[in-house]
Amino acid sequence: MLSKSIEKYVNSLKQKKHRIEEGRFIAEGEKIAEEFLTSRLRTDKIIATREWLDEKENLWNKKKATVLDVSEIEMKRISGLTQPSRVLLVLEMIATEIDDSMVKSNINLVLEDIRDPGNMGTIIRIADWFGIPYIFCSEECVDVYNPKVVQASMGSVTRVKVIEMKLPGLFQRFPSLPAYAAHLEGENIFSTNLKQEGFIVIGNEARGLSEALVPFIHKKITIPKFGKAESLNAAVATGIVCAMFRTKM
Repeated sequence: MLSKSIEKYVNSLKQKKHRIEEGRFIAEGEKIAEEFLTSRLRTDKIIATREWLDEKENLWNKKKATVLDVSEIEMKRISGLTQPSRVLLVLEMIATEIDDSMVKSNINLVLEDIRDPGNMGTIIRIADWFGIPYIFCSEECVDVYNPKVVQASMGSVTRVKVIEMKLPGLFQRFPSLPAYAAHLEGENIFSTNLKQEGFIVIGNEARGLSEALVPFIHKKITIPKFGKAESLNAAVATGIVCAMFRTKM
């Protein structure tokens, strides 16, 4: 049964300020629940229908979590989906440290002011697909624990380290690493010599890269246009750029 206090608590976690205060976030969906329940993150609460609990007992029965058996009607009251899932998790955020040696030996993503949750979640999935260990986000980016970001990441947020920080400080910390910025006036990525260590920088969906980051960029790169589209979606562009880096390994 879902008490009013738990309902209020879960719904409060849809707001960033409450997620920060509680150190918790929510993840909804059966596929996502499986990803999180087999991940390194600590599960605080499992809220699910009896049907799901019976089907997936092997996933949750050893978890030290509060398990709440609720009805479909009760799930609708806490769901953020058009079609509520049979399961919703409340999970504990984890502190992510920067391993300098890992950053220096890999290509990493840097996101400046990415605002769309769908883009952010998809970019996290892209990083996971291409084995990119770190995503560094400006403080104006959408919160990685936003429920829509978590949903769009499809569990990849459990494997990719996402860190929010002041981006100039990042580049100052790693001055020897090249930073490649996706830019409409950049060099053709298909013919550019790309290193496998450094940063891929993706700017805001509408404005692109800010002038504040320009001094830290070593090379601007672009995906050449063959048709008439004005621009590419930020997540789509990120996927193409990451693929090109991996192609040239």
